[in-house]
Amino acid sequence: MDTERHLSPRQTLAILSRGDAAARRDTTAQNSRFVRVFEALAALGIDAHPVIYDESFAGAVRGQLLAADGVLVWVDPIHQGKTRADLDPLLRDVAARGPWVSAHPDVILKMGVKEVLYRTRQLGWGTDTHRYDTAAAFRAEFPPRLQANGPRVLKQNRGNGGQGVWKVEALPNTNETVRVLHAQRGSRPEDIRFDDLVARCEPYFGWGGCIIDQAFQPRLPDGMIRCYMSGARVAGFGHQLIKALIPPEGPDAPEAQPGPRIMHGPYAPPFQALRRSMEDEWTPQMMETLGIDASSLPVIWDADFLYGPPDAAGADTYVLCEINASSCFAIPEEAPAAIARTVKHRLLRSQRTRSG
Repeated sequence: MDTERHLSPRQTLAILSRGDAAARRDTTAQNSRFVRVFEALAALGIDAHPVIYDESFAGAVRGQLLAADGVLVWVDPIHQGKTRADLDPLLRDVAARGPWVSAHPDVILKMGVKEVLYRTRQLGWGTDTHRYDTAAAFRAEFPPRLQANGPRVLKQNRGNGGQGVWKVEALPNTNETVRVLHAQRGSRPEDIRFDDLVARCEPYFGWGGCIIDQAFQPRLPDGMIRCYMSGARVAGFGHQLIKALIPPEGPDAPEAQPGPRIMHGPYAPPFQALRRSMEDEWTPQMMETLGIDASSLPVIWDADFLYGPPDAAGADTYVLCEINASSCFAIPEEAPAAIARTVKHRLLRSQRTRSG
């Protein structure tokens, strides 16, 4: 029998996402937002079913996950005030007992946090980047850097949706006051005391462990390119004119609203230089730097890039601003098939490991 085409016995997969008791009761593969992923998995002979998670019924979820051969996880780091503080230990325990989990929480802590920007700053996607491990270090080191190098972007280590991301600008003739703009939609620039900025950022050291500081990219208005990856291969691209960290005329003004994310397949002509860099250079270099093997890379993840300054030949360069590995969605139409292929290979690998 061709084991690359057939799983024996038939494998089961849980697709885990956050929701309440009603969602747990009512969600099916057909009405799930992951319906295309379910269809692609079914086409390869994999039995997948939705599992809805909340801390209030975590015990029942744990039983469902242990009954599966594998688990795909789509849960944001922060959602309506809830974090993954309880979920991540649960997933570690499940993975230790047999089922394969993607993305594993330990892999997320290596690549799906803002600290990856600091740890991989020497790669071709890097820029002027610093890390602050304590509020005292931030208070001492950030002001001279801001005064010397121009606007900066502060990022809490774990977050999503612009939460805990701040553009900070120095104001003339003062070190005590700074201009800040939060990346969450509807935010307006504020002139605040630096001590107040420290107070706002201090909680980030508890949940995330550090704050990352990057140089602001002047080409931000040109948009962000999201490079979707399945394992070590590009699964597609998304390009979006974002408005975060661009001061609006008003939070409800048309010019303050983000543009649509235009999805593209992995071989879209405008992004082939970026694809080659991701597959041939940056992803392998990231794996070596962070100590991640190919079989541990998330089944679906994305690297978000801003345009850097053109190189000597006038070609675009790219600056990494974030990696999403906890909950990467929406995805290009080509991505579900790529996900399914990667899942099949991972389940086969897991099956062979268990069988010896």
